[in-house]
Amino acid sequence: MFGFGKDPVHAGVKLGKKAAKYDARTLRFSTYKGTLAPAPETYDFSSRISNLGMCLNDTLGDCTAAGVAHLVQAWTGYNGVPFVPADASVLALYEGSCGYNPADPTTDAGGVLLDVLKYWKTNPFEGHEIDAYVSVDPKNKEEVKQALFYFGGLYVGVQLPKSAQSQTVWDVPWYGARGDAAVGSWGGHCIANILDYDDKTLTTITWGALKTMTWDWLSTYCDEMYVVLSPDWYGAGKVAPTGFNSAALTTDLALLGA
Repeated sequence: MFGFGKDPVHAGVKLGKKAAKYDARTLRFSTYKGTLAPAPETYDFSSRISNLGMCLNDTLGDCTAAGVAHLVQAWTGYNGVPFVPADASVLALYEGSCGYNPADPTTDAGGVLLDVLKYWKTNPFEGHEIDAYVSVDPKNKEEVKQALFYFGGLYVGVQLPKSAQSQTVWDVPWYGARGDAAVGSWGGHCIANILDYDDKTLTTITWGALKTMTWDWLSTYCDEMYVVLSPDWYGAGKVAPTGFNSAALTTDLALLGA
């Protein structure tokens, strides 16, 4: 299940997620999941994904922009028309959504997930549009599984511990989240998107490769998670899978002016 890709060389990568921004207007997945059937116990999505690419995250703190590119790769790959993002497009997204200026290295300061999502909503990435984004509770295992299974991935922010630098599988050490395993002791990072899961672990894309984590690790270190609704996943002319209250979501988005 987890055979694709190699573990990243952590010494040659960058982080780049700024502190989570919480907006009371951000809609919640739990409000709209309605009568969605339970997600399957296991799900294997990564076998359909290839040519991930680093998306400049070895030289720039653009993980929030790279995450967008990897989401689109996953959606299109699953539907049989794989999309390979251009580094120039990832760079343009980083500039537009995070304020990076290549002429001023001090502006390579990372980005805020919500800012990137809001920018993406009105500025399609290489023509790939999104309809909405909704927050997911990372501590609710069934909600995470439903969001992933029905919508093709999750846009996730974590506060990495230093212990993650040397782990093949990201997990909370036996002594708990303290010392090198303290939340955020390494820094903030965007991992996008989560692809596979079973009862014990999940698989995500980060730094151009697949990485496995435990559910306990995700619950401990994830400080924000969003499901992004895109016609790249569920097809033109469809608003959402059966059982998802898309009508209520559309109404709420209109009320917010989103």
